[in-house]
Amino acid sequence: MPHPVFTKGLREIRSYAIITLGLALYSFAYAAVVAPADFVGGGASGIAMIIYYATGGANGGIPIGYSFFVINALLVTVATFIIGPRFGAKTIYAIVCISVLMSVMQRFIPPDMIGLSQDKLLSAILGGAIAATGISMCFSQGGSSGGTDIIAMIINKYRNISYGRILMACDTVIIGSSYFLFKDISVLIYGYVLVGTFGYALDAIIAGNKQSSQIFIMSKRYELIADRIAFDVKRGVTVLEGSGWYSKKPQKVLMVVCRKTDTQAIYKAIKECDPEAFITVGSVMGVYGQGFEILRTK
Repeated sequence: MPHPVFTKGLREIRSYAIITLGLALYSFAYAAVVAPADFVGGGASGIAMIIYYATGGANGGIPIGYSFFVINALLVTVATFIIGPRFGAKTIYAIVCISVLMSVMQRFIPPDMIGLSQDKLLSAILGGAIAATGISMCFSQGGSSGGTDIIAMIINKYRNISYGRILMACDTVIIGSSYFLFKDISVLIYGYVLVGTFGYALDAIIAGNKQSSQIFIMSKRYELIADRIAFDVKRGVTVLEGSGWYSKKPQKVLMVVCRKTDTQAIYKAIKECDPEAFITVGSVMGVYGQGFEILRTK
């Protein structure tokens, strides 16, 4: 049996690998899809882009990476005290990783590799979807790309407000302020399409990952099934008293609430114990308590 320290180390390596892949997708979205289309996105990168253009752009403006780093350094300091040092470590890693990945991608990826630089609308939709996929992977491992993502995670620690809504509120202000610099309403429109797509896709992915299943099981071998689920699958089981209306006989009913990812293991355990068991499965949202989400109220 692997040593607990070794197992924990493997989990951390896997976690950082997933975060890195997510950050690569996020960086690709901005470097290869959004940037060639010439409009401003949201988040800390959006603020850094505005600072860059306001200070001269290609003619000596403050590099985006510098502003991005300073903005995130301030937010990370606050987040480390509120959320904890582990969050801060992963976020620092993400900030450095994004800075490197964006620099490499902007340098080596052709300016219009995808061929969408003239189609701003499609660039905004595709860029937002790819970026949301990457950030959702980071969130699933307790990481973040920094910027307004940190603000979203801090607020979500105390309130049940979706990440998408928080990010969209911040991005609305950031992109709206770019009008005073560019004096072009189209820049705002495509920027809002980008953050709208990003917020919607992010909520859809995160909500999908949090979905749970509620399983009712009726079987004469309910004790064996309950033991298999409790000790092998390691999910909680509740035994309910039931009665068959037609047969008028008492019936034990097992109720299991689990993550979607656990359903196949439970199906296998049931089939091995009693292939004729009667099973109903339903999707549920908002499961709170031990082993699931923490219930937060105002």
